[in-house]
Amino acid sequence: MNKPSIYKYKTLNNVVTRLRDDLNTSDIVLLYAFNRTGKTRLSMSFKEKGKKDKDGPNTLYFNAFTEDLFTWDNDLQKDENRYLKINETSKFFKGLKGLSLEEKIHSHLDRYAQINFRIDYENWRITFSKEVPNPKYNPKNPENKELEKIVQDNLKISRGEENVFIFSVFMAICELAIEGHEDYQWVKYIYVDDPISSLDENNAITVASDLANLIKHDLEVNKDKEKNKKYIISSHHSLFYNIMFNELRHDKSKSYFLHKAKDETYRLQSTDDTPFFHHIEQLCELNDVVKKYEQAEKDDVKVIQSNVLKTYHFNILRSVFEKTSIFFGRDDFSYCLQDVEDKDLYSRAVNIMSHGRYSLFAPSGMMKENAELFVKIFKSFVDKYKFELPEIFFE
Repeated sequence: MNKPSIYKYKTLNNVVTRLRDDLNTSDIVLLYAFNRTGKTRLSMSFKEKGKKDKDGPNTLYFNAFTEDLFTWDNDLQKDENRYLKINETSKFFKGLKGLSLEEKIHSHLDRYAQINFRIDYENWRITFSKEVPNPKYNPKNPENKELEKIVQDNLKISRGEENVFIFSVFMAICELAIEGHEDYQWVKYIYVDDPISSLDENNAITVASDLANLIKHDLEVNKDKEKNKKYIISSHHSLFYNIMFNELRHDKSKSYFLHKAKDETYRLQSTDDTPFFHHIEQLCELNDVVKKYEQAEKDDVKVIQSNVLKTYHFNILRSVFEKTSIFFGRDDFSYCLQDVEDKDLYSRAVNIMSHGRYSLFAPSGMMKENAELFVKIFKSFVDKYKFELPEIFFE
């Protein structure tokens, strides 16, 4: 089996260049990356580079900045008329006023949330309403004249409802771009970064399926005309990414794992599999420091002074134990040490040491006896569970 290719880049702009080169021959690029890797900054760098093309801006994007185009007026004085304000100066809304997109938006929104909305195009604001139980309704009273449900207006919807509403607006605009509407003919690339924040797993699956269907529709309808858009989808959410990967995998798609190395450079690893989970990266970090600790001892370095193993590494190890135990349906991290001779000692050590307030920003080295115990616990774990540790984390 061939090892996956790993590409190294000094900056996010270099990664953007690679992605744009890929899209010269591919229709879709999928990126999986952990939080704080720089996914949102990458999407904005991609968008900014598009502004320099001869035809001007060409990227329609959904990311955290898209959500910022909508802001709440909560009517703090009267607490009655709450509405979502639209930043009408954004090119994202070009032509929105004359298009009356409510029907398109509703076709998506109804799949995620039972809320109604009205767009005030004159004042660029959106108000929300929904049916709620009527407190005056009595189902046991046959003469009851009250309605079972009443409409509550000017609602401040939940964060999850707001998120799916904005994504539904985005999907409606994507449809216009795919259909070749004159106000969105500037769109060449569609970049979607983590559209599932604040959503439960069921809605995350629905969003992924809907987005995949939209893309597949574009590729099928515009295949012969070569007018289809080019897509980049990035996410830290493994379930969302896995659905996108399985739905969109074909001969004109590419998929990568994006990793930020310790030297602040970036790695792209081509992958044909589901993404690495976060605990695998944590294991790689622990494996690396344990090797350095053992080498320091071998070289007769004063390990206590070298501070290779830090006190917070117990917190990381506890986190890996918790995730592994949950995977096996167990309710306690000590399950990971069940067949170890010193199980009680190891479990107690991990429990006590992981309760300390150890900071990642002001780390302190372990005492020698704690460091030696940590190494024994870690090795007993990796000897039992044969995790595959990807090379990308050691680059």
